[in-house]
Amino acid sequence: MLTEMGAESEIQIRRANIYDWDEAVALAWKTFLKFEAKDYGQEGIDSFREFLSDGLLRRMFLTGEYPMFIALDGAKQTGMISLRNKRHISLLFVEEGYHHQGIGRMLIKSMEDYVRKEYQERKITVNAAPYAVGFYHHVGFEDVAPQLKKDGILYTPMEKRFF
Repeated sequence: MLTEMGAESEIQIRRANIYDWDEAVALAWKTFLKFEAKDYGQEGIDSFREFLSDGLLRRMFLTGEYPMFIALDGAKQTGMISLRNKRHISLLFVEEGYHHQGIGRMLIKSMEDYVRKEYQERKITVNAAPYAVGFYHHVGFEDVAPQLKKDGILYTPMEKRFF
């Protein structure tokens, strides 16, 4: 478990368990609506909602094929990150009141450590939403292609190499 002291609290990062799923998905949806939905039309919003509510995604999480880490401030879930295909960040969201406190960076570091240990990978990828491109650049990701659009979702393919 990774911990970091903030100005007022101690944030802990840990692997999510079955009881964390619903809250993590709700946090992702709420944060998406607040910060990212404006960059998409109805098709993109509907695509994202379908992705989050897909029963297959939850089953993959339950079997360990879709690992997730969460950030906690005490008992309050403040952020989440998930991984697919052994090295692709699928979701990364931090609750609005916890932005700019290093939680996203901590979540990425936890996922890097996990990918390195579990899969012996030295690279992670992400399809960054327009809102998040600057953040990903700030934490060491580089664009690998120009912005793309699929099913109404805008994203920039990025990767980060680590050792």
